[in-house]
Amino acid sequence: MRMTLRQLAVFVAVAQEGTVTKASDAVRLTQSAASMALADLEDGLGAPLFDRLGKRLQLNDLGRFLLPQALEILGRCEAFEQAAKGELQSIDLRIGATLTISDYLMPDLMADFLQIQPQAHLQLQVGNTRQMIEAVNQFQLDLALIEGSCFLPQLQCIHWRDDELAVCCSPSHPLANLHRELRQSDFQHVEWILREEGSGTREVFDNAILKDLQDANIRLTLGHNEAILKIVAGGLGMSCISKLAIQPLLDKGQLVILNTPFWQLARPLFMLVHRQKYQGPGLRAFMKFCESK
Repeated sequence: MRMTLRQLAVFVAVAQEGTVTKASDAVRLTQSAASMALADLEDGLGAPLFDRLGKRLQLNDLGRFLLPQALEILGRCEAFEQAAKGELQSIDLRIGATLTISDYLMPDLMADFLQIQPQAHLQLQVGNTRQMIEAVNQFQLDLALIEGSCFLPQLQCIHWRDDELAVCCSPSHPLANLHRELRQSDFQHVEWILREEGSGTREVFDNAILKDLQDANIRLTLGHNEAILKIVAGGLGMSCISKLAIQPLLDKGQLVILNTPFWQLARPLFMLVHRQKYQGPGLRAFMKFCESK
């Protein structure tokens, strides 16, 4: 058979976007041209690559098996073209980041990278650790920077840097005004305002604190650090969250950090990539830059 790069590009785009309409925009084709390219590819292979669920297309077993190979072929073709031109013409990356990283580390990281690679185009997708793992696993992202753990064997976790969480509360909270060292028992009946399950921040709390406070009163769970900190600063409960997020309100005197040496709240941050994804020059350049920071 004689498949074309266009057909492979449409296949990858549909796999990443979920619909032919969105995929056609991604590959700059009309919807009818994209549909025809996908149909021709499936006819040539003699088997469908997707299960049709209404307007959405979901990869079947064959599609999931072939997607990494299609990505590698397209990646190598792009690298071939750039090598023929004698330079790295462009960097076009889909990057994911968990909320704490996206709010407090990504702005400077992306700005500094664009200073040395001004031709680069970076798209940032934000979500919790669970969502980032799923996006990388489905090849919807080239790379994700995450706070939590990943145990999928097909994904590679590369240590990037370290972060530290802290237990914080309003300066008016009773535990902030004890004139003695805190003990674990002091936290038995406090109210907690926490990140949602699936986030790296919540994973640290569950592993480090919840095991000692099995009856912890989790009053609220929210998906944004800023909302949590504003509520806690207003006097409701306390939280366990990254020091990166706490620092601005700490500087304003609206929050205090409690001394809790009995809990280990340090954590590693990771770069997450799919082992089967071809790492082109652009992705390698960005990963090397991250490792230097």
